[in-house]
Amino acid sequence: MALITCKIFTSLPPLISTLKTTPLTSTTTCRCISASPAAPMSNSGGGGGGFMEFPYASPPVRDLMADLLSTVENRLGSLLLPCTLPADVQRYRNESGTADAALIVRSGIASSPIDFMLGSWLYCQLPTGATLNITSLSCYLNDSTDAPHFLFELIQTGGTSIIIVLDLPPRKDLVLHPDYLQKFYEDTGLDITRQLLDKVAEIRPFVPSSLFTRSAVSPTAIVVRIESEVGGSGRVEEIVGDDVRAVAIEVLRIWLDCLNGKQEVEGAERNDLRRRDRIFKSKIIEIDLVSNLPRLFGQETADRVLAALRGVFGI
Repeated sequence: MALITCKIFTSLPPLISTLKTTPLTSTTTCRCISASPAAPMSNSGGGGGGFMEFPYASPPVRDLMADLLSTVENRLGSLLLPCTLPADVQRYRNESGTADAALIVRSGIASSPIDFMLGSWLYCQLPTGATLNITSLSCYLNDSTDAPHFLFELIQTGGTSIIIVLDLPPRKDLVLHPDYLQKFYEDTGLDITRQLLDKVAEIRPFVPSSLFTRSAVSPTAIVVRIESEVGGSGRVEEIVGDDVRAVAIEVLRIWLDCLNGKQEVEGAERNDLRRRDRIFKSKIIEIDLVSNLPRLFGQETADRVLAALRGVFGI
């Protein structure tokens, strides 16, 4: 439930209009896997509504998410409040049982630079027989700091294809503020980290169809597709468990270090951050969710979830 998701099938209107991929014809379905023990995040998250279960994720994906969440908990746990979303927003399904989702939001305490942390997963069976499995983690900052946000999303469309989105979306125009580019993207070595995935033969760049999406991510954004026709799902899972895991944890570490070195902002600059963040969040709701949640879960459930998210996003 972040900035980027994907169009998967042809028999319905675009599922997620931000990313348009080739429609699947495979009848491959995801395996339903029992949950592993929850990371500390679930114990302090005020419920979690099943978010930490990741019941449809493969073991490498589930382990990766557990690593990211435990890292966030270890570094930021004392700055995050328990999740207060209603139970029917933390976990919701459609009437036919073909779509299932979980959502957790933890706001930052008043004295922290954290606006909120949002984690979600979504699973649905498509009319083509294929499945869609999206897992995401994002952390949004408030206007007390100009550090970038954090975004990770993994979109699985069958067993042999995964799209990875990993970025620290900038909160300032990088042409007007070259010092911001230098501080958060050049000096941190983010591009060197990005290039590690270029060495994996099965990983190729993925170009979103949305021009807004392309303009919203940073120059060091990782937006790639993992595909393996030869090695199949086993090779894809190996890449996620080894290469993607290492890079995702490193990018998260870099982002957390950026928070430690934050410089507070005031006045007009603070107003500019607030305005840019509001537009960014509004676009996430508009592009990613308004037209798609009703198709998957029905209008009543979609309205309930969207109302809660608009409240969290402050839009």
